[in-house]
Amino acid sequence: MGTVDEERLVRLVARGDRAAFEELYRRTAPWMAVRLRRRCADEQIVAEVMQETYLAVWRAAGAFAGSSVGGTAVGWLWTIAARRLVDAFRRRAHHAEPPAAAAPPDAAPAAEEEALAGTVGGDVGDALRDLAPELRHVLQALVLDGLSVRETAVLLGLPEGTVKTRARRARIAMRKALA
Repeated sequence: MGTVDEERLVRLVARGDRAAFEELYRRTAPWMAVRLRRRCADEQIVAEVMQETYLAVWRAAGAFAGSSVGGTAVGWLWTIAARRLVDAFRRRAHHAEPPAAAAPPDAAPAAEEEALAGTVGGDVGDALRDLAPELRHVLQALVLDGLSVRETAVLLGLPEGTVKTRARRARIAMRKALA
């Protein structure tokens, strides 16, 4: 495949190219699994979400490839995975106890946060890094992952009111940092 980017791979997957799908999976699955595990400690749920995500990618690649809407293929993949994770949490909560939440982040920055810092640079990146982790996680889910308040609440295991409050506090802190 060479240095074909993820957007091109998705366009090839939309045409039914299995080799492109395998390459897209090879490139994105390790990152996706780490990101999902940071949000859910239950390996069975992570495995189910991974399977559902890539099945959805195979089936819906044409929707991404044919859209004129901005955004990256990796962002599109994560949006699918995050929504599948929320759905899994809802299914489990409906049938039994909710799954265990992921362990709180260690003091060392996670690979995901390092990637975020690399993607969002300058003053905005600095302001994001300076946010308290609980505010940054809410902002990540709402803004970067594109989830609703309700989906963010389910994903992070918080009441919706707490998500709204943290989002407001994060916006205020970001405005102050960027002023």
